[in-house]
Amino acid sequence: PDTCLCRLCTRRSSGAAAPGSGATIFALSSGQGRCGIAVIRTSGPSSGHALRILTAARDLPPARHASLRLLSDPRSGEPLDRALVLWFPGPRSFTGEDCVEFHVHGGPAVVSGVLQALGSVPGLRPAEAGEFTRRAFANGKLNLTEVEGLADLIHAETEAQRRQALRQLDGELGHLCRGWAETLTKALAHVEAYIDFGEDDNLEEGVLEQADIEVRALEVALGAHLRDARRGQRLRSGAHVVVTGPPNAGKSSLVNLLSRKPVSIVSPEPGTTRDVLETPVDLAGFPVLLSDTAGLREGVGPVEQEGVRRARERLEQADLILAMLDASDLASPSSCNFLATVVASVGAQSPSDSSQRLLLVLNKSDLLSPEGPGPRPDLPPHLLLSCLTGEGLDGLLEALRKELAAVCGDPSTGSPLLTRARHQHHLQGCLDALSHYKPSKDLALAAEALRVARGHLTRLTGGGGTEEILDIIFRDFCVGK
Repeated sequence: PDTCLCRLCTRRSSGAAAPGSGATIFALSSGQGRCGIAVIRTSGPSSGHALRILTAARDLPPARHASLRLLSDPRSGEPLDRALVLWFPGPRSFTGEDCVEFHVHGGPAVVSGVLQALGSVPGLRPAEAGEFTRRAFANGKLNLTEVEGLADLIHAETEAQRRQALRQLDGELGHLCRGWAETLTKALAHVEAYIDFGEDDNLEEGVLEQADIEVRALEVALGAHLRDARRGQRLRSGAHVVVTGPPNAGKSSLVNLLSRKPVSIVSPEPGTTRDVLETPVDLAGFPVLLSDTAGLREGVGPVEQEGVRRARERLEQADLILAMLDASDLASPSSCNFLATVVASVGAQSPSDSSQRLLLVLNKSDLLSPEGPGPRPDLPPHLLLSCLTGEGLDGLLEALRKELAAVCGDPSTGSPLLTRARHQHHLQGCLDALSHYKPSKDLALAAEALRVARGHLTRLTGGGGTEEILDIIFRDFCVGK
């Protein structure tokens, strides 16, 4: 609702025209279906007129204060509902235009009646998907990264996604990019001043050297964010966690335990899972696509072999691997082969944010003696778990939380993450342009490199964006947003 998303300060317009910007639009902003309260809102120059007509009032209520009013059908005069109404005169509203919110009882007949009444008011029409937010963008109330943050907040399903979306909606990524753009603007001004007045000896000493220092520092900052880019995208769309191991290690039992529903068939017969089974889950507040895979073994029928091939394919795509072994059968050839191939190969990767991560889980701890698994000096760090009794599950969830924080980034700390491929494209374009900044060779070409780099940062926050890109972004919104 507008009361929590209202931007009280007027920002400079982005210059993008909202579709049908002269019309007044209306829509149901709360969810469909029966509910206690439904919120219907309008935006546009006829909002105040519509409020007067539906409440049969000569004067508008006080701005940004809830007022109890009887709503009536303007055609028949029939009462529709007794509702709270809020009047938001522009530009101090979510869209920057005159807005009204009707908080009505959420029955379908009430909502339908109020929507039909609004539709009968001259100058009002139903809103298109995302049109309220698009008007906020066109009127400079939100920049493009904040719009994307709002879309992500509406679609957030986990705690980490909510935190990340709120940070982006609050403008952290936009502020960062504007700061970088200001650095480039200042450097460009110094370079152009040197081109125009350098021979007059009227400039301070070290102007070019200072510009060069600031540009090189910006290159370092951009490079650091680009190396971190996939973390934000994983947080938005979900990290890929693959459960793998030899047959009968308890992979399907773990998937069912983590997803809290019977995703996979569990059987003591080896090779029960023959395809990749995937389910989206919330693990420790992080969005995850959890994959159950066929047990890795050789010398089986063609159907299971295809399942093993797909399992190995998924392993290559995984962000985090949950490697499962039977704690009571560590000396078997299948366990030894799994440790020597999958576990050892992932462990041999050079540690970096982009490399795969692995947790080794020894299942069936309930079958072990009190002393634990037999002596295995070559056994990597591992976690003990019993999918049957649930013992060790808390420790596994805490380990998963730490690993997923490394894979997706911690949205509550550090610099804002890049959550979309569009962000990465423009930052990479900016960095590529700065690679051509060589003032010692050609000042004119150096100035042009700064202009191109600054243009990428401007487009990232919505300046000069094409209509096609805007259409794709606003398509994510529901009609009432």
